[in-house]
Amino acid sequence: MPRRAVVASALVLAALGLVYLPVVVSLVRQWGGDENYSQGFLVAPFAVLTLWKSRGALQALPVQPHRAGLAVVLSGVLLFVLGQFGAELFLTRVSLLVVVAGCVLYLWGAAHLRHVAFGLLLLLLVIPLPALVLNRVSFPLQLLASRTAEVVLTSAGVPVLREGNVLVLPNGALEVAQACSGIRSLSSLIALALIIGGGGKRMLLAALAVPIAVIANAARVAGTGLAAAWISPLAAEGVFHTFTGWLMFVVALVALMGCARAIDAFKRRSRSAQGFATLLTAGPLKRAARRWGAS
Repeated sequence: MPRRAVVASALVLAALGLVYLPVVVSLVRQWGGDENYSQGFLVAPFAVLTLWKSRGALQALPVQPHRAGLAVVLSGVLLFVLGQFGAELFLTRVSLLVVVAGCVLYLWGAAHLRHVAFGLLLLLLVIPLPALVLNRVSFPLQLLASRTAEVVLTSAGVPVLREGNVLVLPNGALEVAQACSGIRSLSSLIALALIIGGGGKRMLLAALAVPIAVIANAARVAGTGLAAAWISPLAAEGVFHTFTGWLMFVVALVALMGCARAIDAFKRRSRSAQGFATLLTAGPLKRAARRWGAS
């Protein structure tokens, strides 16, 4: 790497550290206080490790600075300013990733940016959404989980009355709160899908993670409702509630890994079928060519 690029990179890193240190500190503090994004303590180090392990491949790529990176940096700075004036943490945090992407493009080129895009995408997943967006996403998930629980409870012969996201049982009421919306397991599963999905199956696995997380959370809420009706309303709280959450997440993760294996098996069968078809067609074509040459 040219000496000028090394010096420029060091200056950029120093400037980013000086400007964004309070932003990163507040982000880490929110991971510790917001259970919806506590996976940031695992995903962020993995993203950094991914970038560190790819340093050899990055050094082998040709350095081709692109002026468009400067425009990306300026747009990131604009997001930072808007976030500061509007007291919007989401914009200031996203601006860090935008500025980093712009610096990579401006100093090294598009090939380097494509190489670090996966790590930046993982970091994007652990930035908490604005409260307005989070509520718009979580409330439909709460309603879906409560409706599913209502169907399961009714099918099991348990009298239930649903009022929005509240299930009224004969021995008490069960509220499907925002913490039970499944948004936490959804974001975690998407991140894990991107991590375990190699090659071209990352996006497909991430898409499959959405219905898997929704179904698993609905099953969890339905099971909690059955426990509250058959055992005691206390079964919907405390240790049992936490245990069922972890259990259903493990089930969802196993289902996700099963999908990954199924995709690999389908790809292998497709390649085998293509190879077999090639063999079937190659033989007659070769014989026809020999006959044509002999004539």
